[in-house]
Amino acid sequence: MRIYPEVPALRTRAVVADLLLLALLVVFAWLGMKVNNTVDDIASLGRGVQDAGNSVRDGFTQAGDTLGNVPLVGGDLSGALRDAGQATGGNAVAAGRQGELAIEELAQLLGWLTFLIPSALLLVAALPRRIRKVRQINVAAQVLRADSEEARRLLAMRAAFALPFGTLLSYTRDPFGDLQAGNYDALLRAVYEDCGLRAPTGKPMAGAGFEPA
Repeated sequence: MRIYPEVPALRTRAVVADLLLLALLVVFAWLGMKVNNTVDDIASLGRGVQDAGNSVRDGFTQAGDTLGNVPLVGGDLSGALRDAGQATGGNAVAAGRQGELAIEELAQLLGWLTFLIPSALLLVAALPRRIRKVRQINVAAQVLRADSEEARRLLAMRAAFALPFGTLLSYTRDPFGDLQAGNYDALLRAVYEDCGLRAPTGKPMAGAGFEPA
């Protein structure tokens, strides 16, 4: 199975196009990671809230431990301060944690979307055409057979009557004159290379099969 054309110029063009496609996918992946990391940095706000909540809760707890030694009311004061610390600092810690998780999930979502959306659009635009080109090359390799003089004449006629004049003139100055005179080499080269294949060289021997190079 042929993945790339046999004609050097066409093969180079196809390879460059594939490398450019891969490079763009890498760029989109890098952008996705960049967006993920940038948005994830906002999660530091949630971590800051958690730190502040922990500090408040620890302060109330320490105060409660200190007042716990006061006779008669020490136990009640200590419990009240611990409860107050949990109600204020504990809630702040929980809220900060929830905010941090939400931002991290958002960062991942935005990162994936940044990568997937342009990548999908690029692949939808490029892959069908690339697959079609590969299929055309392989079908042409099976169909084009210059294994007899009559087959050469028919392929030369196909080149002379179907290819654009600009394409023909890059191979021969007089395509129809060559066709009439039986000079098929230039026309065969044009029709083969138009399909991305190297043209066969030489004329077929009588009774022998002739495979394209």
